[in-house]
Amino acid sequence: QVQLVESGGGLVQPGGSLRLSCAASGSIFSIVAVGWYRQAPGKQRELVAAITSGGRTNYADSVKGRFTISRDNAKNTMSLQMNSLKPEDTAVYYCNTHPPTRAYWGQGTQVTVSS
Repeated sequence: QVQLVESGGGLVQPGGSLRLSCAASGSIFSIVAVGWYRQAPGKQRELVAAITSGGRTNYADSVKGRFTISRDNAKNTMSLQMNSLKPEDTAVYYCNTHPPTRAYWGQGTQVTVSS
């Protein structure tokens, strides 16, 4: 059974940076498209960024130019480098396949952007 564990969240000031990491158990992770999602209080979960097994990426318009998704297929890990963070980036961030697999949702990692 695949398990995904997110880490790297925290409190950061506007304009700051964070790097989120996702570690997956199970080799299937390395052969499917994966993504980072986020859910802010009172809002639906949304896709932030996705990357195919071959490295092709796409981003939500709200994070283009600020966030960078990457993956290491050999290690079954993925990352999200977040720069120029804004208060509206505050949310719980999750990793999952893309499109998401219900059974793979983890606890997520909280990102809070505030002065």
